Amino acid sequence: MSATGPLQCAPPTGEAARAAPVWGARATHLLPWCFAIVLGTAIAATPADPALEGRLKKLDEELRCLVCQNQSLADSNAPLAQDLRREVRSLADAGKSDAEIKEFLVARYGDFVLYKPPVKATTWLLWFGPFLLLAGGAAAWWTISRRRGRRPDTHVETVDAAAVTAGVERARELLNDPRE
Repeated sequence: MSATGPLQCAPPTGEAARAAPVWGARATHLLPWCFAIVLGTAIAATPADPALEGRLKKLDEELRCLVCQNQSLADSNAPLAQDLRREVRSLADAGKSDAEIKEFLVARYGDFVLYKPPVKATTWLLWFGPFLLLAGGAAAWWTISRRRGRRPDTHVETVDAAAVTAGVERARELLNDPRE
């Protein structure tokens, strides 16, 4: 047993005392570096130009995520959407206009990348297809309605009273048949 008690270790002496790590002292040396890293990250995360950030946000809302297809770049968390946002930012930082950025993306991915594709020969069906289907359905409905109005009413049949009476008498005879 040592002089410090049965469960306690004696503090290091001599050479061992100088080699033992003193975590408190080392932590105070690391604290300024940690603070500098956190501060640098916070400064880098703050937008440098609010006008540029607004422009990028508007562009991100006008461009479609190619993976999600029904979300804008601003709404999507897909890895490709993140890459496209970085690409848009780098093009904007390089001084490209909104039109030049859109032209670059359309050249690379096609008109599908735009939420509002332009009206041109390749997108006519996209723009006018729903109206054509609606007009075709209205024309079919009108044609069917007109044809039904011209035909005589074939669902109403004339009934021969004598035949009905004969049928009822025959049913009564069958029900009263003594063969049972």
